[in-house]
Amino acid sequence: MRVVIQRVKNASVRVPEEDYEASVSAGLLVLAAFEADDNDRDIEWMSKKICALRIFDDENGVMNLSVRDTGGEILCISQFTLYASTAKGNRPSYVRAAGQEISKPLYERFCNILGEHLGKPVARGIFGADMKVSLLNDGPVTIIIDSKIKE
Repeated sequence: MRVVIQRVKNASVRVPEEDYEASVSAGLLVLAAFEADDNDRDIEWMSKKICALRIFDDENGVMNLSVRDTGGEILCISQFTLYASTAKGNRPSYVRAAGQEISKPLYERFCNILGEHLGKPVARGIFGADMKVSLLNDGPVTIIIDSKIKE
């Protein structure tokens, strides 16, 4: 499982064809991708890690608070392109990304577990849809985490 986390002042997703929109105020935009061998351990570890990351400023301007500490919100978007391989040629390969039959249930479970650790529901996109994502990055603070490469 791989995620890109961005600290945001606000973020939103629109799916015009579905007449769907979701948004958050201050908090995190999480872009998430899954591999075929991802499981509940990956989801649980990643959810805890995201909600506990101390990347928000405290009263002294030091990144010492988590999204949970600040009462922030999370918008989670599925994004299989995080597993793009550009080793050969100029057309990325996505063979490491799990197919929809595996990724969709993992994404739904991830959003639910993430919400449990956050203490409130997580806003989300529509899996597999052509989404239009907007954000006002705060900092900017952008972090990449992979559940298989815990660095």
